[in-house]
Amino acid sequence: MSATYRLQLRGPASSPDDAFTFADAEARIDYYAKLGVSHLYLSPVLTAPAASTHNYDVTDPTTINPELGGIEGLRSLAEAAHAAGIKLLVDIVPNHVGVDEPKLNAWWWDVLKHGQDSEFSEYFDIDWSEENGAGGRLGLPILGSEEDVEALEVDAQAGVLRYYEHEFPLAPGTENGTPQEVHDKQHYRLMYWRDGIINYRRFFSINGLAGLRQEDPIVFEHTHRILNQLIAADIIDGVRVDHPDGLADPFGYLESLRNLIGENRWLLVEKILGVTEPLDPRLHVDGTTGYDALREFDGVFVNRPAVKHMDALAEKWTGSKWDSAAFKKAEEELKAEVARSELAAEVRRLARAVRNDNWSTSGDDVPDDVLEETLVGLIAAMPVYRADYQSLSRVTSTVIAHHLIAHPERADALDLISTALLSFGEANTRFAQVCGAVMAKGVEDTAFYRGSRLVSLQEVGGAPGRFGVSPAEYHMLQAERARLWPRAMTALTTHDTKRGEDVRSRITAFTEVYEEFADLCEAVPYVDGMTCHFLLQNIVGVWPAEGEVSDELRARLHSYAEKAMREAGVHTTWFDNNEAFESSIHEWIDELIDTHSAPITEFVRKIDAGGKVIANSKKLLQLMSPGIPDIYQGTEFFTDSLVDPDNRRRVDYDEREEALERISRGDIRTDDDERLAMIVKALNVRTQKELDEASYLPVMARGELYRAVLGMMRGEDVITLVTRRPITVERAGGWGNTTVTLPEGLWEDQLASGAMWQGEVKVADLFSERGQALLTKLA
Repeated sequence: MSATYRLQLRGPASSPDDAFTFADAEARIDYYAKLGVSHLYLSPVLTAPAASTHNYDVTDPTTINPELGGIEGLRSLAEAAHAAGIKLLVDIVPNHVGVDEPKLNAWWWDVLKHGQDSEFSEYFDIDWSEENGAGGRLGLPILGSEEDVEALEVDAQAGVLRYYEHEFPLAPGTENGTPQEVHDKQHYRLMYWRDGIINYRRFFSINGLAGLRQEDPIVFEHTHRILNQLIAADIIDGVRVDHPDGLADPFGYLESLRNLIGENRWLLVEKILGVTEPLDPRLHVDGTTGYDALREFDGVFVNRPAVKHMDALAEKWTGSKWDSAAFKKAEEELKAEVARSELAAEVRRLARAVRNDNWSTSGDDVPDDVLEETLVGLIAAMPVYRADYQSLSRVTSTVIAHHLIAHPERADALDLISTALLSFGEANTRFAQVCGAVMAKGVEDTAFYRGSRLVSLQEVGGAPGRFGVSPAEYHMLQAERARLWPRAMTALTTHDTKRGEDVRSRITAFTEVYEEFADLCEAVPYVDGMTCHFLLQNIVGVWPAEGEVSDELRARLHSYAEKAMREAGVHTTWFDNNEAFESSIHEWIDELIDTHSAPITEFVRKIDAGGKVIANSKKLLQLMSPGIPDIYQGTEFFTDSLVDPDNRRRVDYDEREEALERISRGDIRTDDDERLAMIVKALNVRTQKELDEASYLPVMARGELYRAVLGMMRGEDVITLVTRRPITVERAGGWGNTTVTLPEGLWEDQLASGAMWQGEVKVADLFSERGQALLTKLA
């Protein structure tokens, strides 16, 4: 395997100008083949709402999305790809289905219509108990107010109950009476959305995504029937599993999935590992989708001696510390806040399960509020998404021990909880599921929009409190991947990254010029310290080097700011918009562009070249390191993408195909051409040398700027060397006496035509044309 190429598929109904279907992908097969990738990595292909921009809200798990071209379109793409020597990896979504528009989901519609008598009632994780807050009915958080039941309308002919644009089915024989009377006869109950009565498991806290019970063999068979057909027809060659940690039993699910797809097909999991968390070796998978690798590739380019300066700068402008201890404290506080608010329904259901799973005591001496608050404390302190993997067997007991030290008055509640967890019943499962949901909402979706020491480190799976990764740690982790998970995916940009790889690279360059960044912060006005310090880094990350901000970029910055402010949830939220505050930030962005562009442009010009060197160095490291690299669509050129949907913009493949044809003739004109040529060369070496199984060893430099070089050797005949500190080298006037000693033999640089090296080589000579070198040993 050389690399995957990630495609974000979308149908014409989502946006005619941005559609990218199976047919569109097939039309570019020749380009992907010339690029040198071994796999196309497809976003979800099962049927979703026609207007979906991502297709993770699958409404029919049994059919291929007709908006993308249906089964015939996928078959045609597979045939064309296979003919070109390219395999297909598909993204599946086993944890949940989309229910925002109930009529689109036949299973959900049937449950709403027939309740527990529906043949699909056990497909969903629904609490039908009398104490579920909805009187034993399925509570749906729909109503805009408690009095809004007056807006209900009955259409007996169509067999539906309407609430504005929403439609719900009527149970047979319940169509007579006032709309309110008809509503009271249904198996569901429309609830005021702020009541927090939600008695079905969701994907995190998204009401429109209902959890599935894959632990039921019938549900597994039905939801994977189409996958089985695709495998039988040899249409797909591998599977990427979206968020398996949301399932009741990830381990059991992945065993079943491996049995279904066979031993030889690639199986990857979107498993977000804590910074010290290993992937459980008992999992019958090939590895993760690479968030862990993303942290390593980003972190090793951070100039770690800048930490105190960036600390002081963040504290000055935000009033808060964002060091390791501060991040840990903020994460726990925000996770607890999420558990008490957005996911309070899940915590209440968990608390009931804790009582039900205690056979030796009723727990009557533990009040509900104490039990729930103790659960909140444990969940908030959990350092991983879920700790019920065998490789993490002591995590939960450690968290309980620390909680008891801090709260000795909760000893009875902790006894009750631990007994329930050890029953390995419902409470144990729900505890693990709630931990993951709280982690995602509290950390990645909230804390990472508040911290502002260095925002390039605030990505899924990241550890911003550590302020980067040392070469020693980096090399150890790459060697581990080579030894244990050589077929794991590595990533730099995904559909979920908060900002693209090149934007992060430029922001990381701040750490080499922290004094100038401090000057920039003084040169522009702030209207709110925390918000503006966070946004300024992202604005600089995408600011054009020539200083001309287009109307399109201005609009994108406003869209990003809106999302960032609401996700942070300090002054405004998605549910309670503070229009005055949001307007002040939007006016500030316009003021930066219209009045204060000069100092921003001046600063960007100081770091732009260095940011590009970091970006290319990071790209080359990923392409040549252990694991299978994923190239996110379009990132074979420099990109300035921010968070979704910005990172799902249409890719100009005509421009890329023209560049690829041009560089094949040795005609390299632009920075994008140089990057594309580097990728093609690297993938060619990966293929020829079969690096996916090669060993890993660090390669060290010596001399005055030795720490500005990062190097590795794969196998015995491929060496990769990159620049870690490009601005530092530039300001030092060059590499000076820094050298690298190569193993015996003659080595050819694949990135510099005709360059041959042996013995001790001056880094200044090695990097004379660019900041990277890819050396292969001549036989």
